[in-house]
Amino acid sequence: MRKNVVIAIDGYSSCGKSTLAKALAKQLGFIYIDSGAMYRAVTLFFIRNQVDVNDEAAVKDALQHIELNFHSRDYESHILLNGEEVSDEIRQMPVSERVSEVSANKLVRHDMVKQQQRMGKSKNIVMDGRDIGTAVFEDAQVKFFMTADPKIRAERRFKELQSKGDTVTTLEDVFENLAHRDYADTTRAESPLTRADDAIILDNTELTQEEQLAFALEKVQPFLPKP
Repeated sequence: MRKNVVIAIDGYSSCGKSTLAKALAKQLGFIYIDSGAMYRAVTLFFIRNQVDVNDEAAVKDALQHIELNFHSRDYESHILLNGEEVSDEIRQMPVSERVSEVSANKLVRHDMVKQQQRMGKSKNIVMDGRDIGTAVFEDAQVKFFMTADPKIRAERRFKELQSKGDTVTTLEDVFENLAHRDYADTTRAESPLTRADDAIILDNTELTQEEQLAFALEKVQPFLPKP
């Protein structure tokens, strides 16, 4: 029986998983771990170093030269790739266009899952991703599966990119990218995106951030350590 509390949040791209995860961590005093940022950082390393994701030897070698660390400021998770802050760069379209391909690689997933499981061995955590409740922490006390209307998801992602200064990417580009990633995430052979049988569905198409947090807190409350 797991003593520390693990909250697993899975779901489609741009459903607000990280927004909810960060809010829950802040409210509960838990540690927030952004698993998606880990795969994006690996993807950025592969792009920079022209690593062929289909070359097993090259992937194995690359993973030996990747060190990922998180640091947190005000419950905002910042990721370091070999000591370099890359939190903004990993959210740009070049990485978004490649991350599903890289994260589907068996060697990459096994390496990342081991790191994620180490992070959740003893501390109370909130972790979001694609396979947290089905592969990384099957014994998580609380699991959420988030979804939303694809058009709403694309609009949210487009606004996020614009707020970060991206004036090149169009809404149509974002919509197509999300559709591609949904297909890749749900059909890949290694740990595909699926809802765990015991996961709580959270469709936030018409929910505010405050409403989805309230919903999640209500579901989490019975599993929190007693004061």
